[in-house]
Amino acid sequence: MLLESSLLVQAIVVALLVVFASGVRDLIGFTMLDRPIFICPIVGWLFGDIQQGLLIGASLEAVFMGVVNVGGASSAECGIASVVGTAFAMKIGGGTEVALPLALPIGLLGLQVKNLLFIFLVGWFVPIFDKYAEQGEDKKITKLHYGLWCAQWGLYALIPFFAILVGSEAVEKFVNLIPSVIMNGLTVCGNLLPAVGMAMLLKLLWSKKICVYFFLGFVLVAYLKLPLIALAALGAIVAIIVGQRDLDINELSRLKAAVSTGGSVGLDEEEEDFFNE
Repeated sequence: MLLESSLLVQAIVVALLVVFASGVRDLIGFTMLDRPIFICPIVGWLFGDIQQGLLIGASLEAVFMGVVNVGGASSAECGIASVVGTAFAMKIGGGTEVALPLALPIGLLGLQVKNLLFIFLVGWFVPIFDKYAEQGEDKKITKLHYGLWCAQWGLYALIPFFAILVGSEAVEKFVNLIPSVIMNGLTVCGNLLPAVGMAMLLKLLWSKKICVYFFLGFVLVAYLKLPLIALAALGAIVAIIVGQRDLDINELSRLKAAVSTGGSVGLDEEEEDFFNE
């Protein structure tokens, strides 16, 4: 049982779990490995109480249920929050009353560190990726990609490693010592990333035929204060309507092609029957 191991072993295992939950998730796709309901029972099992880990995971999942980090849109790192919060709760012998207060500041701290690593580590290598891409150096791109991943998440793993070594009280004190102006500045920078990601997507997908839907969604949210769930429902309805319209147009084109190959006689009747359907 991990609880009976040395403090150094506990710190290493918790750090590896954070890399597994958050780092591997980013490496192989949107796997949901960092969700509390999944990772917390694993931490509980390693510390000898899988039932307590499951209870903590369910509680933290309710807190982080709305946290889905897509692109740059993020509000907290639930992977590190879940692993470290559960580990501290197991070490102290508490439950959700211990894990919840610790998970929230740790998740916030993890997000800020992740943003810093993206900006000051990964960001510097973007021109190198562009250079290799222009030269067609696929192998160099792959090596640089995995090398940066190892460097980024190796540095990131130092947070849970030292958090377990120094204890929960030191972690709370450290978070409280960070000046609010720095935390606010990092938060603002993190909030700007979704706009950058959306701009990159729009650059690829922008079309005069569909841009009206973008402005429609903006008006519905910005001025009518429409909830996102209602906006998603309206988007699904619009997508179905557009899909049905395109299907009708394609069917009409097919009928015209069939009639033209067989002669022009009966084209008006075919179109009339089609619209009557």
